[in-house]
Amino acid sequence: MQRARAVDGQCYVLTASPARTSPPKEEGKYPHYSAWGHSTVVSPWGEVVATCDEQPNMVVADLDMNKVDEMRIAIPTMSQKRHDLYRLVKGNGDE
Repeated sequence: MQRARAVDGQCYVLTASPARTSPPKEEGKYPHYSAWGHSTVVSPWGEVVATCDEQPNMVVADLDMNKVDEMRIAIPTMSQKRHDLYRLVKGNGDE
């Protein structure tokens, strides 16, 4: 999902997840949540740049912002608006 969002948004996607914990010995007020972990950095092309496992960790990555420009030039979805199909108006109905 992270890779798809990076390609859809043509941007870097950074996701953070808590480390995995063991179930408590006694049942508490809330059910136990076992996180997946794997905080990740994904490039605009959907490539995993950096990640970690489910243990306590920190992800560090250098982001090459030229990759964002490269992606947006190669797949120019931002400039392919169809202004003949719609028009934007202010909230009060004025153009």
